[in-house]
Amino acid sequence: MAVSATVFEPRNPQYLPRVHESFARQQAMHTLGARLENVTPGAVDIGLDWAAALTQQHGFLHAGMVSAALDSACGYAAFTLMAPEAEVLTIEFKINLLAPARGERFRMEGRVLKPGRTITVAEGRAYALADGQEKLVATMHCTLMAVTGREDVRS
Repeated sequence: MAVSATVFEPRNPQYLPRVHESFARQQAMHTLGARLENVTPGAVDIGLDWAAALTQQHGFLHAGMVSAALDSACGYAAFTLMAPEAEVLTIEFKINLLAPARGERFRMEGRVLKPGRTITVAEGRAYALADGQEKLVATMHCTLMAVTGREDVRS
C-alpha cells in the first residue's frame, strides 16, 4: 500500500498477542473466514477467500463483506498502537468501491495515518487477487476511538 512509510512505536509491548486474541473472539470475521496475515505496529492485513455465501447477486464479494473486513483491518491497525488498557471502536468510516470485488481471494490492508491518545485515523485498501494479478477494488477512510473504563467494551 502506498501510504506513508512511517514507523510507529506501540504503546503496548504485548500488542501482537493482544490483537490475535481479540481477532479470535470476533465472530463476524470468523463467519467471513477471514484471517490475520500481517500484524505490525500501525499496519494489519486481513486475508479472505472468495465464497459463494459472501457474494451479491452477480457473484462479486458483497460490499458489506468488503466494508466489514476493511473496518476490522483499520481497527486492528489502530489497536496495535493503543495503550494496554484501551479497547478500540470505529466511530466513522467512508468507503469507496472502485471496482467489482471479483477474485479468488482478497487482501484487506489497514494502515494508521495518524495515531492519537483517543482518536486514530486510518486508511484501508481492499485488493482482489485472481490469476496471479492484484486489483484495487475499494478504499476506506476510518476514524477510530480508544475506549477505556467501560464494562461493555473490554477484553
